[in-house]
This record gives sequence, C-alpha cells and structure tokens, in this order.
Amino acid sequence: MSIRHSLERYFQFRELGTDWRTETLAGLTTFLTMSYIIFVNPSILHDAGIPTQAAMAATCVSAAFGSLMMGLYARYPIALAPGMGLNAYFTYTVVLGMGVPWQAALGAVFISGVVFLLLTLVGIRQLILSALPPELYAAVAAGIGLFIALVGFQKSGIIVGNRNTLVALGNLKEPHTMLAIFGLLTIAALMAWRVRAAMLIGILATAAVGAAFGLVRWQPQSLNWGELTATAGKLDIPAILRVGFLEIVFVFLFIDLFDNLGTLVGVAKKAGMLDSGNRIPRVERILATDASATIVGSLAGTSTVVSYIESAAGVVAGGRSGFTAVVVGLLFLIALVVAPVVGFIPQAVTAPALIVVGSLMASTVADIRWSDPVLALPAFLTMVTIPLTFSIATGVAFGLIAYTLLRVFRGEFRRVSWLVYVLTALFIARFVYLSS
Repeated sequence: MSIRHSLERYFQFRELGTDWRTETLAGLTTFLTMSYIIFVNPSILHDAGIPTQAAMAATCVSAAFGSLMMGLYARYPIALAPGMGLNAYFTYTVVLGMGVPWQAALGAVFISGVVFLLLTLVGIRQLILSALPPELYAAVAAGIGLFIALVGFQKSGIIVGNRNTLVALGNLKEPHTMLAIFGLLTIAALMAWRVRAAMLIGILATAAVGAAFGLVRWQPQSLNWGELTATAGKLDIPAILRVGFLEIVFVFLFIDLFDNLGTLVGVAKKAGMLDSGNRIPRVERILATDASATIVGSLAGTSTVVSYIESAAGVVAGGRSGFTAVVVGLLFLIALVVAPVVGFIPQAVTAPALIVVGSLMASTVADIRWSDPVLALPAFLTMVTIPLTFSIATGVAFGLIAYTLLRVFRGEFRRVSWLVYVLTALFIARFVYLSS
C-alpha cells in the first residue's frame, strides 16, 4: 500500500467523503479566516512588554504545533492559536492591572496548561462541565467579547477616558482614529459580502491606506532569529507562585476549558461529527491537544492557546478530516518566516479587528434564557462586570456568586453542585481579601 493510500486511510477520507483537494482548500480557508491573529495577538502582547517580533513568532509556533497535533493526533478539522480574550486578560488584567511581570504570567499559562492536561487525563473535566449552567459559559464568552471590543475602541481612539463620565467619545477627526474607523467599515463590509478572509484583508487594506497617508510606516525587517526567540523559555514559574497564583491560573483554566468546549460543539455540529448520543468522539484527544498547545505556547512566549471557531469556515468549505488542520499548521509555519518581513502593524490598524471579534463573541447572548431570573441576572452581571472592571476573573466571580445565592434564596440549594459551592466560597473569600 502506498504512502498516499495509507494517509487517506488514516484520515478516513472514504468514510468522511472527502479528498486531498477538498481538505487542502478547507485548510487554506480556515487559515485565511483566522490569520488576523498573527498581527493582532502581538499587538496585544506588546502592551505587556513582550517584544513584537517574538510574540509574532510565538503565535505562529504555537498555532502550528496545536493545529498539526489536532490534525495528526485527534484527527479533527479544528485549528488552534492563542485565544482572543485570554490574551487581553494576560496583558491588561494580569500584567498591567496586577503588576505581574510577563515572564511570571507566562509561568501561569504553563501551569494552567499542565493542570488542564492532568484534568483531561483523569476525566475530571466532565465534573467541572456538569457543575455550571451553560448560560454562565455563554455570558463569559459575551463578556469577553465586550472586553475585547472595549480594548479595540480604546486603541482606536474612538472611546477615551473622562474624569466626569468615566468614558467619552474621542476625537473622530484625529487621523489615526479616522484610519481605525475606515478599517472597521472595511472589515464590516467584507464580512457582509461573506468574504472568508475579511479580517486579514481589512487589516492589510487599512495598513496600505495608512501608509499612503503617512500614518503607517512600513518597516520590513530581515529575519533576526535572536529577536524571534527573545521570549522562548523565558517563563518564570517561581515568580507566579508569589503573587495571585490561584486566581490567575483558575481564570486561564476556566476560560480555556469552556471556550474550547464551545468551539468543539459548534464545529462538530456543522461537520456532522457528533455520535448518536450527541457526544464528540475522541474528545479526550482534542482536549489533550489544546492543553499541550498551551504548554508549548507558554514556552514559546504567548498566552493561552485555544481551538478557533473560525475552523467552522473550513468545515463549510468541505473540510472533514484532520488533514484540514494539518494544512493550517503548515501555513502557520510558512507565516513564521513571512510575517516578520511585513513589519509591525500599528494599533490603529489592528484595533478594528478587536471590535469585530468582540461583536462575534457577543453573539452567545442568544444562548442565555433571559426569561429565568436565576440564570439571567448572573449572566448579565458576568457580561457587564468583565469589561467594566477590566477583569474576566471578577466577572466570573460576580456571576457565580449571584447564581449560587439565587438558587439558595429560591429554595433550590440541592440543585447546586458541591463544586459550585466551593468555587463560590473561594470567590467570596477573594473579595473579602481584596477589600481588607
């Protein structure tokens, strides 16, 4: 049997009704849809003090590793890369908000990846997933979307700080703000026309317009492996043990777990991959891949790696096997060489992508049962406190405490898992500690 036929058998081409051409095009589609992360993730991590070129390299390396492992080991058409929301939490809450050095924050990402891998191997994830209402997952996703959008509005200058009203409308005539508005309209128009690579094309088009008006300086650079590897192995685990260790690791773990599961369910439904019991086959391999990619990402120098919902674009294009993810991984390896030559993309260019990604994540509010106050109020508190406090952990805490108390007040304390009671107690203790 030839290598070609062996690979077709391994990826189950016949059973899945696919072929090499379809899988390759699907992989290209997924890559183009999510490739904005190559520029957006370094832009966010740069604010944490991580060198841009190194962050870009770490983004490509972790995305390549995760996607290749997903395709070869788990055999699903799901691509991975550093997660939006978690990179914002890493930068604006942990590093800037808590004053944690980025090296220590990478240590927290590493520990969360190891813990997630252990939880997957021993099967505890089912207990965690069944303990919390799905409305809370949806609220967290929507809250992160609002958080990311707020960061995008700030970076673009559309929203600015105000001593009297907290926030206010910025100067829309400022050239960089006008460039960001152009970028936002361009991406929105491309998405309205169902262009697959809308965000990537929008970022590049905005950069080109900015360069034409002297707002963006194109600074192509030759490959400098010293700069590309400036964050490799720089994580500081002992340092994170001396600061808010449990809270930081818990949030990384919590968001990674539920973001990953939501992506898996969404993509699996589109691809018709759920079994007769509405379960995802080989889910342990998928979660192990996600955890392993996070570990590799922390060693390379980037925040938590997650499965990307943009993988659904490849599924719509016909991707059914793991080879779709393999193609994505190979393209990220190529981007590792090509992306640094593009040069640094300024905030006014990447900010529109943050706003658009935020709007996409906020769509999960449709999954919340707003008619039930026991679920609606905790979900609302979660959504609004995440962006208003600039902390995903605080939003999760408000939502979980409210959910537990409302269940108890309604006499439904038996419907609350012991694990939720434990988490609620820990969050209350956290607020007491912070206020003391």
